[in-house]
Amino acid sequence: MIFLTGGTGFLGRYLVAELRRRGYPLRLLTRRAADHPWLAALPDLEIVEGDLADGDLLRQAAQGCRFVIHAGGRFRFWGDEAAFMATNAEGTRNVVEAALAVGVERFLHISTIAVIGTPDPAQIIDETYPPQPADPYQRSKLQGEQIVLDAWRARGLPAVVLRPGAFYGPLGEYGFNRLFFRDPLRGIAMQISGGRYIIFPAYIADVAQGIALALERGQAGEIYHLCGGWITHREAFDIVYAEAGLWLPRLSFPGWAGVAFSRLLEAFSRLTGREPFYPYNLKSYVYNYWRVSNAKARRELGFVPTDFCEGARRTIRWYRAGCPEDGEPDV
Repeated sequence: MIFLTGGTGFLGRYLVAELRRRGYPLRLLTRRAADHPWLAALPDLEIVEGDLADGDLLRQAAQGCRFVIHAGGRFRFWGDEAAFMATNAEGTRNVVEAALAVGVERFLHISTIAVIGTPDPAQIIDETYPPQPADPYQRSKLQGEQIVLDAWRARGLPAVVLRPGAFYGPLGEYGFNRLFFRDPLRGIAMQISGGRYIIFPAYIADVAQGIALALERGQAGEIYHLCGGWITHREAFDIVYAEAGLWLPRLSFPGWAGVAFSRLLEAFSRLTGREPFYPYNLKSYVYNYWRVSNAKARRELGFVPTDFCEGARRTIRWYRAGCPEDGEPDV
């Protein structure tokens, strides 16, 4: 039995499908099952209603499970640091304590490559590269990692840390999906500084594949990057345009103009309380050269990422089909 947190999110939908395909019985944590109608079509799942703040509930949910996969978390480009820390750091601490209390055989923690924060533009980013988180989300995720690895070193938690790249694929509406697929498909096509910066995309089904592989082959105390090959923004847009048959011009803005525009939008957001269309914290993700290596995951886990052209094709097909959310995702 696997106890899974975050099983109803973007990644969670694919992870549930991948793990069920491999024959694992699942116990899934969700705040409110009624908000996810697709769960009703999977009667073999055990559902636990609650959240990461309830340590007693987490210990009960982990009881009798061989494995824990902690994929739950809070991800936005805008928000209060305390809220990120409460979920991504303290919530992780609660899951770690639950796993230690019941003595699981393997603990997988889903972090993010974004903890690197501000990479050196001339270097390859492998798992030894020192993190320098640049925003509240990144800081909270790094603290979550440290809690997990401290528990491995000091208390013997059999933990593996997985750092996925920027999620994209069917069922996604935020982050990379919005910037590189949804916006261009509805006529909003902008790139910064001619598209020279580099991004680290991760096709969502590949991340689920990598997590399942790490459950079987990952080494305790190790970190693995789960993403495809790095690609410039210009190359990514070229592929999306070609696959979607788009012809509209792409507006290119200098970096300073993009930052100024984000600052202006955030000023309005302080009045409305709603996340701006282009938050300032996008800067770390969009204005850097993310030359991320997935060589360790390929070598040690047997991870095989999807080519970006194929991933883009599947994502565009989903958007043009009207973004259906029913049914089990294709892994």
